Order: sequence, then structure tokens, then C-alpha cells
Amino acid sequence: MANISKHIKVIEGCTPGSIPVEIGSSAEPLVLKGLVKDWDITKAAVSSPETAVNYLKSYYNGNLSLINKGHSGIEGRYFYNQELNGLNYDTVKMRIDEALDLILASTRLPEKPSYYISSNTIDTHFPGLRATNDIQLPRADRGYPVYPPDVKIWIGTRSIATCHYDALENIACVVAGKRRFTLFPPSQFENLYFGPLSPTPGGQAISMVDFRDPDYEQFPRFKIAEANGLMAELEAGDAIFMPSMWMHHVEGLSDFNILVNYWWDDAPVYTGSGMTVLQHALLGLRDKPAHEKMAWKHLFDYYIFGDAERAAEHLPEHARGVLGPLDEIKARQLRSIIINKLNR
Repeated sequence: MANISKHIKVIEGCTPGSIPVEIGSSAEPLVLKGLVKDWDITKAAVSSPETAVNYLKSYYNGNLSLINKGHSGIEGRYFYNQELNGLNYDTVKMRIDEALDLILASTRLPEKPSYYISSNTIDTHFPGLRATNDIQLPRADRGYPVYPPDVKIWIGTRSIATCHYDALENIACVVAGKRRFTLFPPSQFENLYFGPLSPTPGGQAISMVDFRDPDYEQFPRFKIAEANGLMAELEAGDAIFMPSMWMHHVEGLSDFNILVNYWWDDAPVYTGSGMTVLQHALLGLRDKPAHEKMAWKHLFDYYIFGDAERAAEHLPEHARGVLGPLDEIKARQLRSIIINKLNR
């Protein structure tokens, strides 16, 4: 096992309708002990997996969903194939109630086949479920339009969501089973040995390190990541806040697991994706001469990563253009400039 000795800070006393706003702006992860223990679905899951499945079926509207079926012998670790040109599982479209029956049946089979309903939008498949199974997110009023939260449900057998990152704030609620969360701050990215940008499970690159049996000869810097990692084991009813861009490795430790998570972004709706910037930088900057890349690094520090007001403070307000505070009109102007340049 990965050698992680530091534990994530635990917050007691939060309820689904009263999560302090400061939790949603925390720079570090936090365990919210017992946050959803009184959800109806959590109580059903504590009773038995069969009770939880019947509860979910009572809300299911029949829409098809994508179901992951692991190849033989993966032991729940959803990963790349041996050649790194594909994945070690197949994704099929089927009814969720049929998939739930397969998940329940798999727990009684000696070979323990792996099934995973991952990142399924609750409102499109289980309308009404959130009426008694929901939280009020700790979001401050920013004074500008933001996207509503993306609420997902994850159901499966024993599983490993290999270490990855998301560019969104995240509250993950354990509904059934137990889960181990291992988190690393963004500063540890280079020590986690991420795999190809394509293909990927779930759209994000994942660590090549097998946390069950780390190969320190192949991945020596992983020891640095371990020294900076944080860990928590959550039971049904517990939740965890994971700040945007923190790497996280999530293990479903029980034969039957359910997790509900809330993704949100407090940036204005008219901003773009950081991943798009990274992809464009791979195209336009990575292979430039070293001295030119260093110059661009200084420009990015000045225009992007430094004080947002500094780059235009010497200009009259009417002349600041896109260097001034971003709004929807300026965002459209920037998109138009980028599209025109890419289409040349």
C-alpha cells in the first residue's frame, strides 16, 4: 500500500442544509463527518445493498446509461491496458436497473467481476431522488453568474478510481460501503507520474503508480508525493470536500458502494477551461526554444498568475480592453480572436 501517514482534518456537526461557506473556499480537503447519515438513501444502504437497490429502482425512469464492465482480473482497478493505447474495461449502454442487478449478483460470485456506473447525472435518471437526498452547497454570492452544480451518482462493486485531478470544487458523499480517499496538493503533480492525455478513464489523465504496490524503482519521486499526501477512510454517511485541482485516489472498499458527489465552479460562466489553455500551450509553446519559453513564462506570470490589476493599472480605464475585469462581452471577444487564429 502507498505509505500515507497524514490524515485529512475532520469537521463535526455539519448538516446538509448548513455547511459553512468557509468550507467551500478551503484551500485544503476536509472530512465532513456524518454529513449525509440521515439521507433516506443512506439509511436504505445501511439496511442492506438490496434495500438500497430497491430504493434507487423506485426513482429510476428507464433512461439508458453508460456502464463500465472490467476485464477479467482487474480487481476493480480501472486503468489503461498493457499497451497504454486503450483501457482495461469496456463501456456499454444499458438500463441502470439491469446493471444494479449485475452489481448485486457479482458480490456472490467467487471471481468478483467489476461493474461500475460512474458519473451518472442524478436528475436525468433518478428524478425526485434529491428531494430527500441533497445538500446545500457552501457557495458565496460572487456577484456574477455561475453554473449550477453538477450532481452525480457512482454505483459499483469494489473499485479503484486511480489518482487524477478535477478542475472543479467537489463534495463527495459516501452513501453505501466504505471508501478510502488519498489526496495530494497540486504541487505534487510531477511526483505522481501521470499517463497519456488520451485515452483516459473519465476524461482526465491518471497516475501510472499502482498504489497497492508502488514500484519505487520505476517511480522514485512517488516517495515525495507520499510524504505530502493526506488520507481518510469514510463510512456511509460521511462526506469529503476536495478543492479544485487536488489529486485524489479513491478506493471503494466494500463489495457494494454508492457515492453521490457535487461538482461546482465559482468562476463566471463566461470563462473557459484551463485544460483548453493547456492543450493550446502544448501546441503553441512547449516545443519553442528554451529562451523563448522562459520569456513566455514571465509573460504568463505577469498577465495571468500575478495580480490581475497590475498589468493594466497604468492605463486609462477606457483603454484596458481585455486586460480589465472580464465580462461576457470581453469573453466573446477573446473567443473570437482565438477561433480566428486557430482557423488560419
